[in-house]
Amino acid sequence: MRITGGQVFDVKEGFVQRDVCFDGRLLSGSSAGGRTYDASGCYVIPGLTDVHFHGCRGEDFSDGSPEGLEVMARYELSRGVTQICPAGMTLLEDQLVRICQVAAAHRAADKPGAMLCGVNLEGPFLSHAKKGAQNGAWLQAPSTQLLQRLLKESKGLVKLVSVAPELPGAMEFIEAAEESVTVSLAHTTADYDTSMEAFRLGARQVTHLYNAMPPFSHRAPGVIGAALDTPGCNVELICDGIHIHPAVVRATFKMFGAKRVILVSDTMRAAGMPDGQYTLGGQDVVVKGKLATLTDGTIAGSVTDLMGCMKTAVSFGIPLEDAVRAAAVNPAKAIGIYSRCGSLEPGKRANLVILDQNLEIKDVFFRGEPVAVEE
Repeated sequence: MRITGGQVFDVKEGFVQRDVCFDGRLLSGSSAGGRTYDASGCYVIPGLTDVHFHGCRGEDFSDGSPEGLEVMARYELSRGVTQICPAGMTLLEDQLVRICQVAAAHRAADKPGAMLCGVNLEGPFLSHAKKGAQNGAWLQAPSTQLLQRLLKESKGLVKLVSVAPELPGAMEFIEAAEESVTVSLAHTTADYDTSMEAFRLGARQVTHLYNAMPPFSHRAPGVIGAALDTPGCNVELICDGIHIHPAVVRATFKMFGAKRVILVSDTMRAAGMPDGQYTLGGQDVVVKGKLATLTDGTIAGSVTDLMGCMKTAVSFGIPLEDAVRAAAVNPAKAIGIYSRCGSLEPGKRANLVILDQNLEIKDVFFRGEPVAVEE
């Protein structure tokens, strides 16, 4: 296959006009095949990687359903998300084990849909004061023993672990865990000094920046200021038009730079579904338009998939090349899969998306083959 005429995303140069070639599952410098795809007037970008989403199409990763995970993987792929790292919620230990086992079995069976490249543990090591939509009854202090069990049950798929660094034992947990997983600060009341110590000990990411943490202010910069002062610390951003004001999205890209921002969707099971009543982590959620809330009004995740979040970022004034980097390159690096995907270099997987001038999906290729696209 040779894709010609399109504006192709290049990690170093932004968008350039060149051919993209692949025969079989991998990108190549040339194509021996006879098929040509005319992408004139379109953008050619790498398949996206969502490192933080809970569900879609009526399913939730926390349910621990093998069939549900298949539904999620198929839907994500149809939306140009070719690699997924689904997130669990704050759950009891047996259910955390269950979701890790389901993920490992899904990966081993090479099920259809987006490639499952990791598991994100958003909980249970979080602050009750900033629990957001997490179930406060199931929160617990950071436990290295539990993390090791979940790493074992997932066959090493746990890639991200969220933790509130002010909790008892959190610093010891971060120091012990940082060689095995990416530790991300989240759902926290931590101040600047506590956060800086957590980053010094090995934490290197912040979960959904601004949400469920103290604000960034001139005398109390908190987690946000500490992350900014820590080179190499990445920050997640939910760019669905609900969680973060457009001006703050623009400011975040200016402050941190496009290489440190990771766009995430944080979708719950209502993504790709009509308005109505749903659940998240065992709690009731009401969805109206793009807004999902608990019965007390707390925002309960998103219903906008990652491709939609990327498009929203561009509508807020973020250059397309920066938005693509934040949705494809940076998340792939964060979970250690960038050597295989996340850009359009020869030798990487032929996972790519064709977008029209309005950034609507025209086609998705996964492992070199076209897949059905959903609205």
